[in-house]
Amino acid sequence: MNVSEELVRQIVQKILEESAAQNTEKEDFVKEKDPSGIIKIKTDTVKCERFEQDGVSLKDVVTLEEAPRMGCGIMELDHTSFEWTLTYDEYDMVIDGVLEIEIDGRVLTANPGDIIYIPKNSHIHFQTPSTARYAYFVYPADWQ
Repeated sequence: MNVSEELVRQIVQKILEESAAQNTEKEDFVKEKDPSGIIKIKTDTVKCERFEQDGVSLKDVVTLEEAPRMGCGIMELDHTSFEWTLTYDEYDMVIDGVLEIEIDGRVLTANPGDIIYIPKNSHIHFQTPSTARYAYFVYPADWQ
């Protein structure tokens, strides 16, 4: 049997596209995965789930298989505050609302588009006077 290189390329491409479509369908938010490993997440489609207390919800949006060194997710706060000690470095980017980080009696306030870096071993209070929706990025990703 004589199979051309172009036919093999087309078959592999079709398999990769079908696999990516199946992976996207399994998520409860829109995630596009390129064969290169690049991942695109539509943050406005992410539905967060209740965390450890009322007013706090989150959703991890990448798996350790997809990104073994970095974690990422979306968190929402609703008129609440919660205490946390980070065992990883974290960046938070505010998508909507106002996010406050309290540390040692000081409060840093972030608005939509602002980025906050929180070093590993920081003991903080995440809080908001109203609501906040933000993306978190952690390194290393051993938190999942």
